[in-house]
Amino acid sequence: MRRFLLDRFEGPAAIPNVTDADLAGFTREEADALATPLPRLSATGLYWSATRAGLRFGATLSDGVRLGHETGFDSGSMLDYVYRNAASGVTPLGRLIDRNYLGAIGWTGVRQRKLHLEELLRIAIADRRAAGAAVRILDIAAGHGRYVLDAISKGEPPDAILLRDFVAQNVEQGTALIRARRLEAFASFERGDAFDRASLAAITPRPTIGIVSGLYELFADNAPVRESLAGLADAIQRDGLLVYTGQPWHPQLALIARGLTSHRGGAWVMRRRTQMELDQLVARAGFEKIDQRIDQWGIFTVSLARREGR
Repeated sequence: MRRFLLDRFEGPAAIPNVTDADLAGFTREEADALATPLPRLSATGLYWSATRAGLRFGATLSDGVRLGHETGFDSGSMLDYVYRNAASGVTPLGRLIDRNYLGAIGWTGVRQRKLHLEELLRIAIADRRAAGAAVRILDIAAGHGRYVLDAISKGEPPDAILLRDFVAQNVEQGTALIRARRLEAFASFERGDAFDRASLAAITPRPTIGIVSGLYELFADNAPVRESLAGLADAIQRDGLLVYTGQPWHPQLALIARGLTSHRGGAWVMRRRTQMELDQLVARAGFEKIDQRIDQWGIFTVSLARREGR
């Protein structure tokens, strides 16, 4: 056994192609199982029915749970509420429920992801300035854009920030946030489809830093992700940088799928992407990964990659 193991480690690593893991494999099987309805009168079915009833009751007292029901627990409005992390609700009981909700491990990980994203964005800005390049930031699915604006709040402002989102309400709220911080001179918000390659490729002036955060995790299929990454590769200048997030693991997948709703309607069922799968998709689009952060629970990653070619 020792001889066999040593031989394996002395040879080159066999790296499988996992860019089609959305079609077959353990993460596909896991997501399909979570999307399968449970028998109503089974013990598991009754448990999740009771959980959903509890969440509906919680929504009458907790502002966070109510917002999740109104806009989707994966919406930009929900994420902005989680980032602010200020418990709010009707009566002290409502605020207690909201504090417990905001303290869930998933939302705690999201806030750590925000810190890592801000850190790598500042590294990307310093890289472009050191190269004598313009600092033009593009976020293709920014939600309300709070993490981008927080990241640039200290130090020299970038040359330009373009925030985009598909949801009109997010565009309105993000524009209001830009106005409240008096950043209109270089920051703007517009509606845009993060999966429309032609739309991304047509952005001018071309960005030198691209961001895609918390988006690909919400979509199980890789085809739209490939289109989105290709659009970013078309848009970002040579040697420019891409900051992107991943979710290789989550301890609350069952709760999310069985208890929470999506902004797109229906259950919020997520298919996890391993880091290898995500990195391979990014590499095939024409980027070379150069850095990464991950939270202490192993839930969310934030990575930095450089645009190759052109």
